[in-house]
Amino acid sequence: MASDLNLPESLYEDYSTPDLPVHGPASVAYWIQALQSHETKERALLILSQNKEIRKDLAPLLWNSIGTISALLQEIISVYRTLSSPNLTETASTRVSNALALFQCVASHPETRKQFLKAKLPLYLYPFLNTKDKEKPHEYLRLTSLGVIGTLVKSDDPEAIRFLLQTEIFPCCLTSMEVGSDLSKQVATFIIYKILLHEEGLKYCCVLADRFFAVARALAQMTEKLVEQPSPRLLKHIICCYHRLSQSPRACDGLRCCLPLWFGDRKFTSQLHGDFVAVRYLQELLSNIMARHEATRQPMRLLQPMQLMQLV
Repeated sequence: MASDLNLPESLYEDYSTPDLPVHGPASVAYWIQALQSHETKERALLILSQNKEIRKDLAPLLWNSIGTISALLQEIISVYRTLSSPNLTETASTRVSNALALFQCVASHPETRKQFLKAKLPLYLYPFLNTKDKEKPHEYLRLTSLGVIGTLVKSDDPEAIRFLLQTEIFPCCLTSMEVGSDLSKQVATFIIYKILLHEEGLKYCCVLADRFFAVARALAQMTEKLVEQPSPRLLKHIICCYHRLSQSPRACDGLRCCLPLWFGDRKFTSQLHGDFVAVRYLQELLSNIMARHEATRQPMRLLQPMQLMQLV
């Protein structure tokens, strides 16, 4: 599923064919050094972010060059004061997003990921995830910030998962699931799912009723919106989250009273046509809930056995 979450390079301009590609070591060093100058910083952010997939050694070079991470951090912090106002421009948003793309490069590299976490740099992204503004510049910052966090969870590094849990990433993702674009919702839901796959993450979500129901409510609200605006990929991520939650007896008990009724609607679930993995997860989800109901004989408001058999 991780491969389904490739983020666009930019929402505003086509930078697919940069006119100044970074090839040789001298060129890389030039553009990294250019981050230190006010006159060349914007261009350097653009060129380096364009080439982060081409230069596999870019992350170590960025991390180990003097003043570079500080320069990126200054760029990110510079727009904080405009987040709660309509003064955030697309130009400023694009600049910061290019800086975030370089943060994503550092977060993805095995040689720099641990230092990235040790420096607690993901915390500087959280303001972009907590804003509820839906304007395009804010949405782009939200999406690129989620891209950095998504890179961390795709690494399946227990240290990264532990860091994200300790720094309260769940509320940030829930906000993005509430107000973000379809793509932001996909990435935020994917992050929740990847965290839930770790036992520590599942326990974190289920240990407090309020925490579990906050996640369940966000998933249910997104599901409800998919009735009018179908999104098969988002629905798959939602089902994967529910499926993982159903593997916890405590969470499974909660799902019996809050799982959306739409999962028993054949027309709604037809969005999954051809996606055998999503269909199997949905069937297993409903089977888990039914089995828990049979074991405890507690009240259940949603699916009857016949509905389960005829679902897909």
